Amino acid sequence: MKRKIVQINPALCNGCGACIPKCAEGALQIINNKAQLIKDTYCDGLGACIGQCPQNAITVTEREAEAFDQKAVQTHLKTNLPPSASNLTPQWPLKLDLVPPKAPFFEDSDLLFVADCVPVVLKNFHGLTVGKRVLIGCPKFNDARAYAAKLTAILSQNNIKSITVVHMEVPCCTGLKWAVTKAIEGSAKQIPLKEYEVKIGGNIVEL
Repeated sequence: MKRKIVQINPALCNGCGACIPKCAEGALQIINNKAQLIKDTYCDGLGACIGQCPQNAITVTEREAEAFDQKAVQTHLKTNLPPSASNLTPQWPLKLDLVPPKAPFFEDSDLLFVADCVPVVLKNFHGLTVGKRVLIGCPKFNDARAYAAKLTAILSQNNIKSITVVHMEVPCCTGLKWAVTKAIEGSAKQIPLKEYEVKIGGNIVEL
């Protein structure tokens, strides 16, 4: 049958994950750093995820596709829930200055290190936090070298799978990336690193 269904342009998608929480059916997942529709029958074609994409990579198209299956969706959600803040064990605190270097919530985690202005400026910030442990900081008012030392201890004492850095476009904010780079070097580990910059207008770009 021919029906409306979500389409993702992989050339535009940067894998930020902002679309994931808005898909109530769990039809979207981040695979190989790109959002993908995992099964046609999970997508209702209403496009609730479209307005969440900062890269405008998601559209609704009309094509041949299997019918939307609500029962299959319910089974999928019960057995294959995507990682989210709701099924991660609680994490506290969030500020880099306050977190312990060794903590159970860090083990086998994907780390998100953000400037403390980002959640206020960035539209749909919580989409970035899906499945990640969050640290916040400000290199303008704190010592970036101390950040690097603390991060080195965290990376050395825990199994961190990846790090995403999100900072504002102002020059002082790039100290977050510097601190993370130094920490990876200091830990002597090979940890994948992604960097995003939030513009004053609220949009986000991958660097």
